[in-house]
Amino acid sequence: MSTDKDLAGLSGPVIHDEVVAARAPWIHHIKAGQTLRIVDMEGNQAVDFLLYSEADDVERYSAQDTVSAQGNLFLREGTVLRSNEGNPMMTIASTSVEYHDTIGGACSCESNTLRYGHHTKSQHACVENFLEANLTEKRGKRDIVPNINFFMNVPVLEDGSLGIVDGISAPGLTVDLHAEMDVIVVVSNCPQINNPCNAFNPTPVRMIVAA
Repeated sequence: MSTDKDLAGLSGPVIHDEVVAARAPWIHHIKAGQTLRIVDMEGNQAVDFLLYSEADDVERYSAQDTVSAQGNLFLREGTVLRSNEGNPMMTIASTSVEYHDTIGGACSCESNTLRYGHHTKSQHACVENFLEANLTEKRGKRDIVPNINFFMNVPVLEDGSLGIVDGISAPGLTVDLHAEMDVIVVVSNCPQINNPCNAFNPTPVRMIVAA
C-alpha cells in the first residue's frame, strides 16, 4: 500500500498527485524545473513513457540521441533524455532501481499476435494507450516513437537478442525526472499479461509532480 513515504525527498510542493489504474493511459503537461516522480506501487510494473516538447510539436523524445549521447543502452541516475533535436528534455535525477529500458518498445495488438498467438489480438496494449492519450493533443500513430520502459528489465542476451524477464523493481520504488524544458508526458501503465514485465499482473502506479 502506497503512503506519503512516496513524497520523501521531493524538494518542492506537490502540485499534482494521481494514481494511474492498471492498464490505463496518462498524459500531463510538466513545466521546466518541475519534477515528476513515478512510484511503482506494488512492484514489477512496467511504465511505458513518451515525451513531447510543449513548444514545438515536431520535437520529441529520441531513444537514438539519448543512447548515443551517453554511450549506454540503459537509463540510470544522471541520464539526460534527449530529443530528436539533441536537446535535453528531462534528466533522471534519482532512481531507486539500478537501470531502466529504452530499447524494448511498446506492446501492440499486432506484436502480441506474433509473439503469443492470435488469441491475444483483442487484448489491450501500450500502443492503444498511447493513441488514446495522444488524441487530446491531436497526435496520431505516426507520432509514436520508440519509448522508454521505466522499471522494465530487458537484458541484451549473449546471442544479441533482447530478453524480457522479471522486473528489478519492488513496491514503493521510484524514479524522479527533472524537466529541462516544458514537456508533455504520455504514459501507458503497461497492460501486458503474456510476459513477466508486469509479473503477469498489471498494477497501479502513482504519478507525483512537484514544483
